[in-house]
Amino acid sequence: MELTFEQLDDAALVAVIDAAVSALTDDRVRLQNGQQRLQLLVDAVRLDARLSAWRSALAAEVEQSGVAVAEHGTSTVTWLADAVCMTRRAAGRLVIEGQRLTRFPTVAAAAAEGCVLPEQAQAITQVLDGLPTDFDTGQLRQAEELMVGFADTHNAHDLRSLSRYLVEVLDPDTVEAREAARLERDLRAARHNRHLTFAHDHHGSVRIRGSLPVADAEPFIKLIASYQAQASRALDRLDPLAPNLTPAQRRADALMALVDRHLANALAPSHGGDRPRVVVTLSYDVMVKTATDAGLLRGELIGTGEPISPSTLRQLLCDADVMPAVLGSASQVLDVGRSQRLVTAPIRAALEIRDQGCVFPGCDKQPTGCHAHHIVPWWAGGITALHNLVLVCPHHHGIVEPSHNPTADRWQVRLPANGPAHVIPPRRVDPQQTPRIHNRFTAPMRT
Repeated sequence: MELTFEQLDDAALVAVIDAAVSALTDDRVRLQNGQQRLQLLVDAVRLDARLSAWRSALAAEVEQSGVAVAEHGTSTVTWLADAVCMTRRAAGRLVIEGQRLTRFPTVAAAAAEGCVLPEQAQAITQVLDGLPTDFDTGQLRQAEELMVGFADTHNAHDLRSLSRYLVEVLDPDTVEAREAARLERDLRAARHNRHLTFAHDHHGSVRIRGSLPVADAEPFIKLIASYQAQASRALDRLDPLAPNLTPAQRRADALMALVDRHLANALAPSHGGDRPRVVVTLSYDVMVKTATDAGLLRGELIGTGEPISPSTLRQLLCDADVMPAVLGSASQVLDVGRSQRLVTAPIRAALEIRDQGCVFPGCDKQPTGCHAHHIVPWWAGGITALHNLVLVCPHHHGIVEPSHNPTADRWQVRLPANGPAHVIPPRRVDPQQTPRIHNRFTAPMRT
């Protein structure tokens, strides 16, 4: 007797689906027509959505029945995270998605049929959860039907913006008052949920995540946008190896420009008895050693212990405070001397008068936004004197900072005895390596 799918239990049906997927992954696509293959992809997305809805409903049912507690003495989320190596966050989200679908049967039915994708279902249930609590059952069912209908033409992002429209359709007489009340609720929630977190990934980056109320975030967004618009790449735009920056990368650069400007003008309050500073610890002998191997020059950030790259350290050493510390045999700090500024205030003033800003041709960064760069690096024996220093913005500082490879094809800076700074392009930009100077030094003086 041949069994139908309806006669198989759930475990057997999952085994059938698993076997079918194994067959699909066999390298045997039999649809030759392009349109058929496109339709196959659409069908696969819908099938995945149906399986996702079933899985979420199962997770909610397991949570509701308490079977994980009965069998293993732990919650569904904890058990699931351990059983399939999910994060607790992902396991919790799966249970919550199933519980939301349980509360909204029309959405659940559409998701089970593959008519609503998982991200659409999540958006719809979030909107429905935010409807006024005094709506009756009929109004909620009508809202469900409307939202499921909109899923045919709206993606998840657009569906989340339909809450006001729903209230306007379901209760037009009170829509303005309800919308005002909703906005106030959202504001209170946004203020309560505001946060800013920093997390080291231990691979050279810090992940920054945060949330702000809309009105508070808008000035920050505008400020970043202004620095983003101001950013320029000047002469180095001719460099074929110059990266093509994404908008997200430009915003990250704008944030660092804002921070550099803040630090340059000493706008931050003192913290722990001192102005905010990045502290790097390393051996003095290593710091001043002329290292041909970049691996010999390294340091660690105080507080986190995170290592920093040799190239970053070389750039920091151009314009830093040096604070000598005497260590005992077990690395205890025995004595800490006064910090010594590599570039003194008089030298800095002279630099700003002479260079008038970043010396890289085409860059318009003002002196206050520039670093004092040692042409012959301080770590390589270069002295801190006016004839060995030029002003460069943070971006161009990274371009002209010498590496440990003397044959590297890099941008360079030279300072003639009787003229302004010369920027020497790499051979890939100019095979002749013709020196370039900033146009502020070539424009005729205005009287």
